[in-house]
Amino acid sequence: MNVATTTSQSSQAAEGASGASAGSDRARTQLIHQISEVYHRPLLELVYAAATVHRQHHNPTEIQLSQLLSIKTGGCKEDCAYCPQSAHYDTPVQAERMWDVGEIVAQAQAAQARGAQRFCMGAAWSSPPTKGPVYASLLASARQVSQLGLEVCMTLGMLDETTCRDLKQAGVDYYNHNIDTSPEYYQKIITTRTYEDRLRTLANVRAAGMKVCCGGIIGMGEAAADRIAMLAELCLLPEPPESVPINRYVKVQGTPLAPSEDFDDWDMVRMIAVVRIFLPKTTVRLSAGRLEMHEHMQGMCMLAGANSIFIGDKLLTTQNPQLDRDLALLTKLGLKPQGAGESASPGAATL
Repeated sequence: MNVATTTSQSSQAAEGASGASAGSDRARTQLIHQISEVYHRPLLELVYAAATVHRQHHNPTEIQLSQLLSIKTGGCKEDCAYCPQSAHYDTPVQAERMWDVGEIVAQAQAAQARGAQRFCMGAAWSSPPTKGPVYASLLASARQVSQLGLEVCMTLGMLDETTCRDLKQAGVDYYNHNIDTSPEYYQKIITTRTYEDRLRTLANVRAAGMKVCCGGIIGMGEAAADRIAMLAELCLLPEPPESVPINRYVKVQGTPLAPSEDFDDWDMVRMIAVVRIFLPKTTVRLSAGRLEMHEHMQGMCMLAGANSIFIGDKLLTTQNPQLDRDLALLTKLGLKPQGAGESASPGAATL
């Protein structure tokens, strides 16, 4: 395989598709075909191609450390089949009040002291309140975390245009709103909000000037074709998302997906690699499910282009590796947290 040619062509194809009309069936079909050809390549060739692209656009020796805090847990009225925070299911997660601003800022300061450069605040809502003391607390939290010098991300559910503008003015850099899976598989996962609802929120986020953080979950029983179609949807957004979290589904007792079949972590490596090739400039986040992954597999994902992980004991409500374990893994791999010491320019590191 001519890596330089094929990776360049794939990246250019994704950039050319970006901004195409979401209703353009022809553009979508062509892009899905291109992604499928890359997705089904022999795995090691695919990883090599992705690593080549990664080095062209990013410092391959660095991993961004992020922390995600659940600032309002449980009681969500949506019926996402994977989520233990849904009020539709009997899970170990109990509904809790929203954290106070001071508590949130203290957690952000602690994350920063541990080396995090990015702090994301998540709340289990279909949509957040748009007035009153809770809304004021959301904006105050964003403002004060931003003043710490951290990259600020929020994920609060669906947003209207006014809320997006308020969050932007409060200092939110990124807004996370995942599409989760393909449009075709989506109705098997969620029935209380539509795919179009999600795309509308992403459009509002972009219009307000925030950066888009949007990815999905694999291992929910979907086929490879669904993973490919999900990536096509990301590529077809008017502008490529600056951040793409790829989550490994974590089984939680009480959710409808809990009895699903076990997941092959090699598929996680494959998905990370394809995302890196088609979205070469994006930050690709190795997100939920790392506790269930052997460190060898995590290393393969980083080689394939993942350049951010989440630290902290929990990722919203699911368990996450301990920081010392993560730092030990980075040391074994010859990697370092982003911002720790001098940074090399993209392509500078060699093997």
